[in-house]
Amino acid sequence: MPFGVKIKSFKTNNAYMIEELYEAIKDKEFTAGPPSLTKHGLAYIITFPPLDDNNQVWVMPGQMKKGPFTKWSVQKQRIAGVSNMVANMIVDDLTGGANNASSFIGKKAKDTEKLVDITTEELEALGL
Repeated sequence: MPFGVKIKSFKTNNAYMIEELYEAIKDKEFTAGPPSLTKHGLAYIITFPPLDDNNQVWVMPGQMKKGPFTKWSVQKQRIAGVSNMVANMIVDDLTGGANNASSFIGKKAKDTEKLVDITTEELEALGL
């Protein structure tokens, strides 16, 4: 797991666009908390409540093609969202990247890594 990123993959039985997958899981219980559909850059991803600014579980397509998708990735990433992208870039610039250290060391980083594993298992168990 380089640079504080952990990625697990899972497949769905049916093909979904990200919004459709979100609709299928939005009312389900997850250890990581309730899912949200989040705009990040030019795309939407499914996110779970962040542990801090550097540790959040994301679900996004695991294929580099136009959807619908059957392959998905569950990832440990920094907090998502268009405004958060800008804030993270500013803080990284001001701190020389030192602020990003909690994404790969510490209790919250380890907890988020575990949540990636658990979330992947929970999504697979839904039989989507």
